[in-house]
Amino acid sequence: MTPAQAEYKVELEVFEGPLDLLLYLIKREEVDIYNIPIETITTQYMEYLNLMRMLDLNIAGEFIVMAATLMMIKSRMLLPEDERPEAEEEEEDPRWDLVRQLVEYKHFKDTAAALQERESVRENVFRMGGEPVADDPDPGLVLQDVSLFDLIAAFNQVLKRAAPETIGEIAAEVYTVADRIEAILARVAGRARLRFTDLFEAGASRHKIVCTFLGLLELIRLRQVSVVQEACFGDILVEKGEAL
Repeated sequence: MTPAQAEYKVELEVFEGPLDLLLYLIKREEVDIYNIPIETITTQYMEYLNLMRMLDLNIAGEFIVMAATLMMIKSRMLLPEDERPEAEEEEEDPRWDLVRQLVEYKHFKDTAAALQERESVRENVFRMGGEPVADDPDPGLVLQDVSLFDLIAAFNQVLKRAAPETIGEIAAEVYTVADRIEAILARVAGRARLRFTDLFEAGASRHKIVCTFLGLLELIRLRQVSVVQEACFGDILVEKGEAL
């Protein structure tokens, strides 16, 4: 983390866990949850974990535990059957325990989503003479239909297009998260919507890209901007939030 980033540490009230990330990767890659390509998913999981570390996000210990679990499963599957200990030769597929966790977790998530949908339908239904109850806004991150992993995936694509930086090169301009927040607000104020990628100028340095992304997360948390997707894994759109 650079000194400019040190001024700001991402504190997200709502943060998805390692099983959410695995389900996200499985859905994005359109693979069978019962036949997970463990090498591919492990590589992508580690890439996301490294990005979250680089952004200094609050990574729960469960993410590290899951990384170790994936590496163990990967190593066991790479080991030739004739070299496995006799006690393991008759064991089930090393992935099955993880698959059972994912299937059960997905079931609970789908059930929770269905209940939340029913709640949203009923929350504006009142008995005769009843008055609507104004709920206090949730201070947490509001992503609507865009997950944190969608944002990190889009950020990673922008970061990969950044020009390589020479070691020892002295930056001509130092960016801060606060500066980038002001720039994002100026961009959003002048347009109804803009694409996520439009926030990052062509040829921007990695440092500027990181500061811009952290600024966007802060604005989302403050409800000054919101992000939406019109299609699953589609372009992320940024628009003015309810608090702006």
